[in-house]
Amino acid sequence: MRIPFRKMHGAGNDFVILDARQAELPPITPQGARWLADRNFGVGAEQIIRLEPTEEADVFMRILNPDGSEAGACGNATRCVARIIFDETGRNHAVVQTISGLLPVRATADGLIEADMGPARLGWAEVPLAQAMDTLHLPLVGDPAACSMGNPHATFFVPDLGAVDVAARGPVLERDALFPDRANIGFAQILGPEEIRLVMWERGAGMTMACGSGACATLVNAHRRGLTGRRARVHLPGGTLTITWREDGHVLMEGPAALSFLGELDGARLVAA
Repeated sequence: MRIPFRKMHGAGNDFVILDARQAELPPITPQGARWLADRNFGVGAEQIIRLEPTEEADVFMRILNPDGSEAGACGNATRCVARIIFDETGRNHAVVQTISGLLPVRATADGLIEADMGPARLGWAEVPLAQAMDTLHLPLVGDPAACSMGNPHATFFVPDLGAVDVAARGPVLERDALFPDRANIGFAQILGPEEIRLVMWERGAGMTMACGSGACATLVNAHRRGLTGRRARVHLPGGTLTITWREDGHVLMEGPAALSFLGELDGARLVAA
């Protein structure tokens, strides 16, 4: 069984997108996800996106990590899916549904896409954390702040990103007992009241070129700490996202979304045990 796919990216954060809206597709096993995400033996991606029909929005977006676990939110993937819907319908706005909720998206005048990622969740149980505590100052070395953007995030503010061994610290912190559902770990250097440099270790995916929900969480936590305003450019290894935390609590993310190529894959590999 040959299955068509799209390879897309948002600020270098890349995805294999499978479309199950019109044709039935087999479920993806964890082994299938690992193969699909592998850059040597599969297609290569930081996450796998499955488009499904829904009556509540223009499309349902299911997000799988390379280890086969399911993610609740991905801002860069949301913009890529929005680009697909805009190209299909000719509209400049849509709504993308995820397991974390409905995400309105729109095309901006400068050719970028803005996604409303919903409200930042700041309570310890909403992140979630293992016990009641102040989410602005977690009891971990480095004094991180936490919030949820549909998935759990912890942000470490550092004076020099170049001095941080993200590949060593990220996987340990992701699985710290403080995070019962594991966590996305961000290391952020504040460059100014409207400029942040960020490197992310994503839960279930590792180091990535960009992380939209991570950029949103970083701006939220930076503003809560009094380090930035409510709007900033967040510079990631793959590109720059503009994040705005509105007064009503919703977080807006603006950035690019591009098609890399189209292809076909062996559907039997998706269900391999």
